[in-house]
Amino acid sequence: MKKIFITSWCFFLLFTIHAQQQPARLIVRGDDMGYTHSGNEALIKCSKEGIQKSIEVIVPSPWFPEAVKMLNENPGIDVGIHLAITSEWDNVKWRPLTDCKSIRDSNGYFYPMVWPNKNYPGQSIKEANWTIEDIEKEFRAQIEMGLKKIPQVSHISAHMGCTNVSEEVKAMTKKLAKEFKIDIDLEERSIPHIWYDGPSKTASEKESSFIKMLDKLEPGKTYMFLDHPGFDNAELQAVHHIGYENVAADRQGVTDLFTSKKVKAAIAARKIEVISYKDLLQSK
Repeated sequence: MKKIFITSWCFFLLFTIHAQQQPARLIVRGDDMGYTHSGNEALIKCSKEGIQKSIEVIVPSPWFPEAVKMLNENPGIDVGIHLAITSEWDNVKWRPLTDCKSIRDSNGYFYPMVWPNKNYPGQSIKEANWTIEDIEKEFRAQIEMGLKKIPQVSHISAHMGCTNVSEEVKAMTKKLAKEFKIDIDLEERSIPHIWYDGPSKTASEKESSFIKMLDKLEPGKTYMFLDHPGFDNAELQAVHHIGYENVAADRQGVTDLFTSKKVKAAIAARKIEVISYKDLLQSK
């Protein structure tokens, strides 16, 4: 018994030492490609010039055709299909790809919110009489269109957490991911989402809080950070919803963060490996 205990302890110790020798790995993800031209340009910039390694694209969004063109011109960028059943902005909207009435509002658009919101009473998918058949049909259409137009798609993700609207929807989404062979599940791999460690309203706050967050990453472990790049220009200044009015300035701050020389230096100094979703397949 003592010999078995010593052997097990030695194995555990060797495993721990090995893990500590491995670098921390960080997936840096940029969300919402297709929502604006400004967003598209910023996302590409953050991949080509910054630390961003995966881009999530909203297939039914108004600037999806441009997103397709840009991503086809940059085939090395890892892409996720950002499944969406909401259209949150007040001045720009998108509709389902399908004829599914239970996920449309009275104007035929997606509802603006996933969860009930006091600023948009009765205008969330959670409050609608949606059917699982309609959501599956729409998700399937978005996946098929994404795979048809963007060959480097490796995974799916959820816009505004929409795949968690119910356990039934979550299970159905998992089924589709497996069916289409784009199932890179961070939860199954025990990869946590992390966020700024401190205030993140301004660009400088984002930079400082992101670097502070890097100090908490443990060797041998993998994490995922996501945010939404954009440019502070006239187009994005017209994009907002109640409760999130400073979209342009906020998303410019993300672009600045993802392309920051100071952030790149901080990552290098800490020997953190920045990776994409697709890179996870190499360590499966």
